[in-house]
Amino acid sequence: MKKDINEKGAIIQRDKETYAIAPHIPGGITNPETLRKIADVAERYGAQALKLTSAQRIAIVGLPEEKLDEIWAELGEKQGAAIGLCVRSVKICPGTTYCKRGQQDSVEVGLEMDRKYHGMELPWKFKMGISGCMNDCGEVCIKDVGLIGTPKGWNLMVGGNGGSAPRLSHKLLENIPSDGEALAAVDHLIQWFKAKDRRCRLGKFIDEMGFEAFRAEVLDGFKD
Repeated sequence: MKKDINEKGAIIQRDKETYAIAPHIPGGITNPETLRKIADVAERYGAQALKLTSAQRIAIVGLPEEKLDEIWAELGEKQGAAIGLCVRSVKICPGTTYCKRGQQDSVEVGLEMDRKYHGMELPWKFKMGISGCMNDCGEVCIKDVGLIGTPKGWNLMVGGNGGSAPRLSHKLLENIPSDGEALAAVDHLIQWFKAKDRRCRLGKFIDEMGFEAFRAEVLDGFKD
């Protein structure tokens, strides 16, 4: 039976014959040239559909296995990390770049997070988000790690996830005053999780430790 092909970023479809792939589109921000290229490739190889994903990518659905290498070569784009034990996505809201409600620059900070972490191998799958205001259009509330903008800075949120056992994230730090400090706090947390090598979602790990014990251990290390 055919299975997902991790090294080609290919996900087996319901028909058990064809695959879907998703070129990486950081923050869902792209240009007409890239959109035309995706549409042309989809048409040329007889894709069944183009699907906008919750990870702000465009999945090309219903592709033949024997053509995957050729398709990726024509696209000339980085693979979206849709499968595997890694940082799957960094969901980014429009922030102060585009949105009238933005309090912080989620696009600039989020693209830096995407550049650094997208596809990074971790003990378990991991999702990130960044929202420029408390409306949380980046859905940080259900991400393993994320930032939410406030008038005074950034809130660092941890431990959310969707799926069959959904849970909301906890606030670990409040009103971090600068982008650099917020990014440093995120990096500290990612490295902590990686070093623990615990094979489960961060939220489940936090529940097992207890949030206060988790907070004390993580923040003590951050202060050091």
